[in-house]
Amino acid sequence: MNDLYIGMMSGTSLDGVDAVLARFDSAGRPTLLADHALPYPAAIKAEVLALQARGHDELHRAETLANRLAALYAQAALGLLEQSGHRPQDIRAIACHGQTIRHAPHDGYTIQLGNMARLAELAGIDVIADFRRRDVAAGGHGAPLVPAFQQGAFSSPDENRVILNIGGISNLARLHAGQDAIGFDCGPGNMLMDAWCLRHTGQAYDDDGRWAASGRIHAPLLAAMLAEPYLSQTPPKSTGRDLFDDAWLEARLSALPAPPAAADVQATLLAFSARCAADAIAQHCPGNEAVYVCGGGARNRALLAAIGSLLPGQRVAPIEELGMPAQLIEAVAFAWLGWRFNQRAPGNLPAVTGAQGPRILGALYPR
Repeated sequence: MNDLYIGMMSGTSLDGVDAVLARFDSAGRPTLLADHALPYPAAIKAEVLALQARGHDELHRAETLANRLAALYAQAALGLLEQSGHRPQDIRAIACHGQTIRHAPHDGYTIQLGNMARLAELAGIDVIADFRRRDVAAGGHGAPLVPAFQQGAFSSPDENRVILNIGGISNLARLHAGQDAIGFDCGPGNMLMDAWCLRHTGQAYDDDGRWAASGRIHAPLLAAMLAEPYLSQTPPKSTGRDLFDDAWLEARLSALPAPPAAADVQATLLAFSARCAADAIAQHCPGNEAVYVCGGGARNRALLAAIGSLLPGQRVAPIEELGMPAQLIEAVAFAWLGWRFNQRAPGNLPAVTGAQGPRILGALYPR
């Protein structure tokens, strides 16, 4: 059988679909062959955001959006094949994360939207999806799942490392020699900064943190955000837009005696994201030597500098130094999870997710 897999990730940043083509050897080590990004149309992003909160006619809206996402995922897969010169029959499977619209493991469920049967039909390729719910069924959070891949791909006997993924939410994986890997969601990454930037500048994100750098950190607001109970919870833990949304920020802004300037809020949001990551590393990863950053936040030099200033003596660098593009780590990780499913091998780390034990993750939608 072919060992070529397409991995697809569309995360909480809602910027679009990242797709990769990867080959795996018998030990599960990936070789990245091609990648393709497909931005979300504004209408799909708006529909995803609208479904984050409970509302009218949810079932119809969700299923209609699932069909639109399937068409977008198929477009990304076929674009990747055209770019790489491969045919659908060359590919063992598409491993697709889907789009998270609700994450409520405390209620026993997590929902990643996408009509995967339709994706298999449109692409003519087997699809493996629904990776998170098996872990939740076993008592876990269903997240984060990427540390299981990162443990094999980026561990080193010579350096105690943390892999910090800064997407909409930030999560970390501790990879220290002689210790079991741990990982968890440590708080907001780009999510709050991106939303505030779009609201006040019309730009989807704060390029390199320049707007944040023009403002001043508002100490009372930062203190109010750092008081969020989630941050002091003991891992395993996971979070998302169900907690850190616009309403969460507005509640803290409205409690202030006077509203800060918009640029000052952006500066404070950047400081908050940096503190969430740095505090988690300092508390849960003693003896750490280097932090390698992936996800969209790896391109924000102001954010990386802020994290570095909070972790004296530790290197903070983009994960490209370890040989893989920062934006593609999660897509490669889900390709790996697809490979693990076909090997009938577990894809979770119970110490990370809190599941009762290792579980084979995913469900197959044949072409």
